[in-house]
Amino acid sequence: MNLYLVQHGAAKSEAEDPPRPLTEDGRRAVERLAEFLAARGARIDRVEHSDKLRARQTAEILAARLGPFRGSLEVAGLAPNDDVEPTRAQLMEETGSLMLVGHLPHLGRLVSRLLGLDADRPAVQFQMAGVVRLERDAAGAWVVRWVLPPELVALAD
Repeated sequence: MNLYLVQHGAAKSEAEDPPRPLTEDGRRAVERLAEFLAARGARIDRVEHSDKLRARQTAEILAARLGPFRGSLEVAGLAPNDDVEPTRAQLMEETGSLMLVGHLPHLGRLVSRLLGLDADRPAVQFQMAGVVRLERDAAGAWVVRWVLPPELVALAD
């Protein structure tokens, strides 16, 4: 099973725009990420995102370019401060290729727990419009396959 964890693109501040949509730079960074992944043959069965506007917009851009077989949908449990254990348990049952679009600190805590670490012990450093790919082996163990920060995607342009 392949798992792609994406932190949403840069969003407007709450003071500037309370729903916090993506900024133009944030949108462009996510579009570059989507193009980069598509050009390298990334195959996603489904994209799931939180109920936050910035995560939904990020997921929509990625899904439009990657064409996940099972589409894109909003799911509970991916908000910034949600407990990661329900998501971790669900991921142990997944068999396909899934992309989760979410937030910090949730994504960081989720990776740590998938790797068998304490949730508050950082295992990877997320960046907006960046992606971390994990893989679960036949024995059920998760490993980090790669981390792709947005500055590396920009270099590929």
